[in-house]
Amino acid sequence: MSALAPRLRALAASAAVALGAILFTVTPVVAQTAAPGPAVASSLPTLAPMLERVTPSVVNVAVVSRAPAEDNPLYSDPYFRRFFSLPEQRPRARMSAGSGVIVDADKGYVLTNNHVAGEGSEISVTLKDGRQFPAKLIGSDKDTDIALLQIDARNLTAIEIGDSDAVKVGDYVVAIGNPFGLGQTVTSGIVSALGRSGLNIEGYEDFIQTDASINPGNSGGALVTLDGKLVGINTAILSPAGGNVGIGFAVPSNMVVSVMEQLIAHGEVRRGKLGIGIQDLTPDLAEALQLGDLRGAVIANVEPGSSAEKAGLHAGDVVTAIGGHPVQSATDLRNRIGLTPAGSSLKFTVKRGDGEVTIDVTIAAQERAPEALSGTLLQGAKMREASAEEAERAGAAGVVIESIEPASEAAKAGLRVGDMIVAVNRKPVSSVKDLRVAIAGQRAILALELIRDGGRLLVVVR
Repeated sequence: MSALAPRLRALAASAAVALGAILFTVTPVVAQTAAPGPAVASSLPTLAPMLERVTPSVVNVAVVSRAPAEDNPLYSDPYFRRFFSLPEQRPRARMSAGSGVIVDADKGYVLTNNHVAGEGSEISVTLKDGRQFPAKLIGSDKDTDIALLQIDARNLTAIEIGDSDAVKVGDYVVAIGNPFGLGQTVTSGIVSALGRSGLNIEGYEDFIQTDASINPGNSGGALVTLDGKLVGINTAILSPAGGNVGIGFAVPSNMVVSVMEQLIAHGEVRRGKLGIGIQDLTPDLAEALQLGDLRGAVIANVEPGSSAEKAGLHAGDVVTAIGGHPVQSATDLRNRIGLTPAGSSLKFTVKRGDGEVTIDVTIAAQERAPEALSGTLLQGAKMREASAEEAERAGAAGVVIESIEPASEAAKAGLRVGDMIVAVNRKPVSSVKDLRVAIAGQRAILALELIRDGGRLLVVVR
């Protein structure tokens, strides 16, 4: 027994040495195979490829506009001014920034908001690659808050425009813009709601609501789907503090395209008029009229001699569809009519009594309200295009002054209600758009050629 013990101890020692050698050689191999290798970039979820394709089409828009001079009644008193030797009060330059989206690379068309560029005297566009170009205002529409710019540039990237009617609540979207003037910024979220209206933000409201962060400076930027298609132009936020709280709004791309086509064709939106009063078909009203769960807009009244009367629409009719597209509410119907060019024909589907009828209606031209040229040397005057009769009597087309605010820039210049402006600095003007373009960037002096009481005269505006 005593002889065997040393042999067992020697054998155990040899086994321990052998096991240590095995562990020594195996352990490093196991460590190498268990160590994580470098992550493969393509395996991670990312929006980078789509954004690399889309972001060159989103631009920064810088605008110089004319802020009104300080309004103090004493400054308009000639005795007060003479006694204190006050300098001439002139409008001040005001700078602002927003965003825009290139929608036509060949023609250089850039969409943005009216509140960004609609009143600008100088507009410049900066691309993602750093190039900067002066921009021309093709036209703007206050009621939808859309403006169209044009730049003379090459190698532009235009965004693909999507179908906003196909967007659904819960779809992922990305907002791209220039918040707070920081430069191009991308935020993401979902579509929170559709068809938002009644916010008193614009005249024609059919907003896409999103929780993608939208802040001041994002206005005019792009709201795009995950495949990179434009479905909205960011236009507003709803926030008590003026910053993002997860409620932002965008003008749907289908509405934007409708406005853009008219701005390209006419430099303005020539809205149609039908001549009806409408209201929502509420559940209570539908129950009273025994219409079940029908959706649409009820015609409350029809104006005598209007297109609606001529087409055969009646008070009490319920409009359920236009051109095959369902009408959800009175706001929906108003938007469709207001964004349809005058002279176009629409096919109305109407619930009348126990039956349903289809009526073709021609949209008439809407009467145009006088426009104010805020932030210009003609501040305080509201203008409209001369009618055919007025142009014939004057022997020239022009712009008629409808009203003038007391003590305004226009009043100080000696302009009067009824004056027809036919030229600015010897350049003929036949529309408010022509007049706006002619005075854009003119900061010092204007020579207006007027027709007043049948005679022509020149009025200098400083």
